[in-house]
Amino acid sequence: MTQPPRPRRLADEAYAGIVQLIVSEDLQLGARLPSETHLAERLGVSRAIIREALARLQSDGLTQARVGSGSYVTRRPDRLLARHLPLDEIAAAFGTYEVRFVLEPEAARLAALRHGLEDMAGIMACLDALKQALLSGQSADGEDMALHRAIMVASGNIAFVAAFDALAHGTGQIMRAGVDIARSRPPEIIRTMLSEHEEIVEAIHLRDGERAALTMRWHLSQGRRRLTPIA
Repeated sequence: MTQPPRPRRLADEAYAGIVQLIVSEDLQLGARLPSETHLAERLGVSRAIIREALARLQSDGLTQARVGSGSYVTRRPDRLLARHLPLDEIAAAFGTYEVRFVLEPEAARLAALRHGLEDMAGIMACLDALKQALLSGQSADGEDMALHRAIMVASGNIAFVAAFDALAHGTGQIMRAGVDIARSRPPEIIRTMLSEHEEIVEAIHLRDGERAALTMRWHLSQGRRRLTPIA
């Protein structure tokens, strides 16, 4: 039976509202956000909701709290992010990273330990397709998604595949935005993205589970940072 859509959480709305404030008022690195009281009044929510939103913004690296002083901007969403990700969906989409940080490093570790010849061939084919798409200027999010999913399959646990598929909407938005933003920056950024994927695949091929997990976690952390550059 199809479940009805879940209502958007107030903390998600507050998160999006604060991001909108950072963007619309062009708050730069180091700028102080309005007080919790002011934000609560402006966004029409309680201070408790604002505190939850600020905690998540800090966890995502966008702000930093200073005791007795308030919260300050540490990173800004890239201007191209809104092409792929409406600001009112940013909290949910960034929230997929919290799940992916748990899911994908472990899947990569298991893929390194368990993959068969067919699994590895599938991963290599996906990597080749991603390389061609990234270096030719084509849309590469489908190829990116296919590679990450092939690693889920190679883990030998269908639960990883099901969990990854459940995140497909938010992950797809993030991947499309990530490629678009990378292409707006110096060319070496695309090469760095490709290198991160190559290192993950190499670790899996060498059956080095711990390295596969670490390189996957690094790739995810860098991907999130590319969406919110400092400058």
